[in-house]
Amino acid sequence: MTNIKEILLKYKKIAMIGVSNDSTKASTIVMKYMQQYGYKVYPVNPKAKGQKILGEIVFEKITDIKDSIDIVDVFRPSNEVPAIAKDVLKIGAKVLWLQLGIKSDEAKKLMMSNNIDYVENKCTKMEYQTHFLKVRQAFPALQD
Repeated sequence: MTNIKEILLKYKKIAMIGVSNDSTKASTIVMKYMQQYGYKVYPVNPKAKGQKILGEIVFEKITDIKDSIDIVDVFRPSNEVPAIAKDVLKIGAKVLWLQLGIKSDEAKKLMMSNNIDYVENKCTKMEYQTHFLKVRQAFPALQD
């Protein structure tokens, strides 16, 4: 079973697929948050290739990133995940992480059969808050 706390402690390089230049989008908010907590985030978005998002150059696909990647964090529709999972194998990432609402049985089987951690339907930012900051709300500013 995948231990989320262990993943977030051990792995610090994240390729984030689906990050946008729109600072109000969930993917961009999560990228900025993870950067603030010491993670190196590589934004991946074919439409923004070569641009900068939050100070990082945007890659067209994860296979274009020259550095080693620990976690591939996906903000894309579930039907795109099997192809992403194949790229995860090509680059030797340790974890395929699917954000809230995203699942893929095909990708899960592929990851399990290749000893790669698989997380689905969970937000990296919310999990970080839960495990390290003991914050359970998605929006801490709304706490009583």
